[in-house]
Amino acid sequence: MKIPYTTEIREDTGLYNGKVGMWLFLASEVMLFGALFSSYVFLRIGAWEGEWPHGLLNIPIGAFNTLVLITSSLTVALSWTALKTGDFQRYRRLQFITLTCAALFLGVKSWEYADKFSHYEIWLNQPLTSQEYPQLAGHSADADTPITSIIGHIEGAGPFATLASLREAGTSTVNVHPDAFHYRLSARQQAQRRKAERSPGAEAAHAASSDHASLPIDVSRITRISAFVPKHGTFFATYFTLTGLHALHVLGGAVAFAFILWPGARMWRDDPERYTNSVEVTGLFWHFVDLVWIFLFPIIYLL
Repeated sequence: MKIPYTTEIREDTGLYNGKVGMWLFLASEVMLFGALFSSYVFLRIGAWEGEWPHGLLNIPIGAFNTLVLITSSLTVALSWTALKTGDFQRYRRLQFITLTCAALFLGVKSWEYADKFSHYEIWLNQPLTSQEYPQLAGHSADADTPITSIIGHIEGAGPFATLASLREAGTSTVNVHPDAFHYRLSARQQAQRRKAERSPGAEAAHAASSDHASLPIDVSRITRISAFVPKHGTFFATYFTLTGLHALHVLGGAVAFAFILWPGARMWRDDPERYTNSVEVTGLFWHFVDLVWIFLFPIIYLL
């Protein structure tokens, strides 16, 4: 039995059924992500002044993933055009690039997640200075400004360690490897610091002062320890929720494209127009997923 309106246009909608269904599904997706974006905005507006984190995400990595997804949207559109002209081999090459971009995006996001789970922010009741810790030169935005919080890896600490757990274990000193990338800096401040680091002589000075040596910090100087995990802060709870849900959508779109490209390819021989429509419908979903990331990147990473 032939399924109606898989290629024929319905008179009441002016579209075939697959596209109607996808637009309805995307409308529900707009409501889902709209609610999550609204929650993020209200949580940020309601946060106390100075409490909402800044500069805790790797902006170049986020920008790279944005470029990857934009490239994938282009290859999806070009692959659909190739099918409309009957060039199946060109379509396959372009879709392979799309899947490669999806895998690259998810791989980078997985690395970013793993990096977050190994990071801590440590608040201090006695600020650190570059005179006391020469290793900090080049890590802070201003070498003369005392550091009241430091971000980095703590030797021997798992992703859910707390100040109470360190004290219960009888730890008197923790060795912290500071991260030169994060110090609650805005995107503009990070760009200014990277520009300064590229100036003549800055690279040698940075290498001499920050050779990944650990900072021994007395636990008595620590006020609070916060891991970069949802359990320890509202910012990372919203970050992992939004980016994790988006990553699941990227994975779902990649699985759909892979199915159409390989097991579903026999439809091209039997009903090429229907096959082309299936690529178009899946492409609509993919463009929506890319559009969501274009909103996510500036809101979470830059602002």
